[in-house]
Amino acid sequence: MCGIIGIVGSRGENVVDKIIVGLEKLEYRGYDSAGIATIADGKIERLRAVGKLQNLKDKLASNPIVGSVGIGHTRWATHGKPTEGNAHPIVSDGIAVVHNGIIENHKELKFDLQNDGFVFETETDTEVIAHFLCRELNKGYSPREAFQNLLKSIEGGYAIAAIFASIPNTIIAARRKSPLAVGFGKNVCVGSDVSSISAFCREVAYLEDGEYVEISDNGALFFDKNFNPTNLKRQKIPADLIDSGKGEYEHYMLKEIMEQPSAIRQTTLRNKIDGGIFNGVSRILILACGTSYYAGMVAKYWFEKFLRIPVDAEIGSEYKYRCPIIEPNTLTIAVTQSGETIDTLESVEYVRKNSNSKVLAIANVKNSAISRIVDSIFYTEAGAEIGVASTKAFTAQLTMLASLAFHNRDYLIRQLQKLPTLCEETLCLHEEIKTLAEKMRESSNAIYLGRGSLYPIALEGALKLKEISYIHAEGFAAGEMKHGPIALIDDDMPVICLCPYNELFLKTASNIQEAFARGKKVVVFTDAKGSEELPREIAKIILPQISDEFAPILYAVPLQLLAYHVALLRGCDVDKPRNLAKSVTVE
Repeated sequence: MCGIIGIVGSRGENVVDKIIVGLEKLEYRGYDSAGIATIADGKIERLRAVGKLQNLKDKLASNPIVGSVGIGHTRWATHGKPTEGNAHPIVSDGIAVVHNGIIENHKELKFDLQNDGFVFETETDTEVIAHFLCRELNKGYSPREAFQNLLKSIEGGYAIAAIFASIPNTIIAARRKSPLAVGFGKNVCVGSDVSSISAFCREVAYLEDGEYVEISDNGALFFDKNFNPTNLKRQKIPADLIDSGKGEYEHYMLKEIMEQPSAIRQTTLRNKIDGGIFNGVSRILILACGTSYYAGMVAKYWFEKFLRIPVDAEIGSEYKYRCPIIEPNTLTIAVTQSGETIDTLESVEYVRKNSNSKVLAIANVKNSAISRIVDSIFYTEAGAEIGVASTKAFTAQLTMLASLAFHNRDYLIRQLQKLPTLCEETLCLHEEIKTLAEKMRESSNAIYLGRGSLYPIALEGALKLKEISYIHAEGFAAGEMKHGPIALIDDDMPVICLCPYNELFLKTASNIQEAFARGKKVVVFTDAKGSEELPREIAKIILPQISDEFAPILYAVPLQLLAYHVALLRGCDVDKPRNLAKSVTVE
C-alpha cells in the first residue's frame, strides 16, 4: 500500500527534488504521511511530515536537506497511527529504512532487540528492520551481510529500501510479495512502481520474490533468494506506464472518466481471443477484489448465458480461507487492475497448489506480479490510472471480460466495437448529473438498485459514492428491496435505480414505483423507451439505447460522474480519498 523510492545521484548531484517528484507519482499508494532521508557528509539527514506530500514539501522549503543518495516514502498506515513519529524513513544509528508491507514476526524480533538494549520510539513494525540492521553492523557484519541476515529473519510481505552512512553511495533494497522495480537512465533508482522512476529512467528490471539489489552510481548488483549474484533482464519502460499529467482537467478522476471511450476502444482492438481457451472447461472461477470483483460478478452473467459454463465469482480476500473445492477442468480468471493485489495473488497461489486449473489474468499493468504466476494474460489498455477510485480500468476490465464471453458471437463483437461512441454520448450528460449531485450533497445515505447484470453495477455505483464522497451507500438487487432495504426509504433517502428498457424492465419498474411511494428522492437511469414507460413525476437520467448485454459497461459511467460531482460539492479530495490507497499490497 505504501510507496517507496530510492535514487542514486550521478556525480554527486542532490537527489532530493527527484525523490519528491517520485513521491508525487506514488502518493496514490498512501498519503497518511511522507518522508525523505539522505546521506550528507557521512550522516543521515531526515525530514518527515504528517498528511499529504504537500506538507513535506512545505517543510523542505524552510528546512532543506541535501544528499546524493536518498530514499523516500509515502505512507498508508498499518502498524501505528499516522503521526510524524511513525512516518518513514525510520532511522537507527546511521541507517535509514523505508518499507511497504507487514513484518509478521515483528513482535518476536522486537522482543529480542529490546533484550539487546534497543529502545523503540515508534508504533511501527518497520522499526525492527532498522534496529536489526544496526545490531548486525554492531556485531561486525558488513551492510550487505547485515541485510542478508535481515532477509533470513523477517517474515511476511514487504518491499524494503535502506541506506547506510557507512556506504554513502549505495541503496540496498529487497522485495517479497510487494512490487519493486529497478530503473536505469539518468539515475539508478528503485521504486514501488515504474511511474515513480520513469522521469529519470528509460529501462527497468523487476525484482522477483525473495530477490534483492544493491544500487550505486556504478549500476546495480542483483541477488537471488539464495543470495547468489544473478542477472535480471532490462526492458524499455512502456509509454503507457508514464503518467502524462491531468492535462486540461482539474482532477485525475475526471480525466480518467473522460478517457473511457478510448480505453474501451483500445482494449477491444488490441486483444484477440482464441476460443480454444474454453476447450474442455466445465467451470469458470473468477477471483478479484473490490471494483474488480464487481466486474467478475457481471462476467458471471455473460459467461453463463453465452458460453453455458457455470461460473463462481469469488472475493480474493476470502477465497482461500474457506478451503474451497476446485473442480476438475476449471478455468480460473484473476482480475486485477494493478496486477499486484495481494489478496488476488494469494488466491491464485492457492489455486496453483490445490488444482491443475489453468489460470489466466486480466490486468492493466504489464510485467506486474500477476503476469509471472499465470498461464496467460490479457491486458486492458486503459493506460496509467492515477485516481484512487477506479474508473476507466473498471470499464476496460468489463470490456475484456465481454470480449471473452462473446468471442464466438460476431454480432455482439460488432456491437462492442460501437460501445465507445455510446460512451461518448453518455459523457455528454455531465450537466444533468451535476444537477442530480446538488440534490444529494447533504445526504447521509443512499440506495442503489439494479437487476440482472446491473445488480453488480448498483454495487459498484454505491462503492464509488462511499469511496470519494464519504456518504454511506448500499447497492441491492432490485427484487431484494422488499426483503428488508425498503425499511430505509423515506423522503431524505436518495434511491438510484438502473432500469434500461429490457426484458426485466417491468419488474424493475414495479420496484421503482414501490420506492417512489415511500420517498421523493428516487432517480432512474434509463433510456428513451424506459423514460416513456415510467411515470412523469419520477426523475430520470436518459442514457443512449444499448443492447442488454452491454448495459453494465455503459451504466457504470454516469454513476462515476455522479460520485465525482457529489464529492466535489462536499469538498472531498476525489483523487485521494481518505484512508484509501490505489494498490492493495498487504492482507
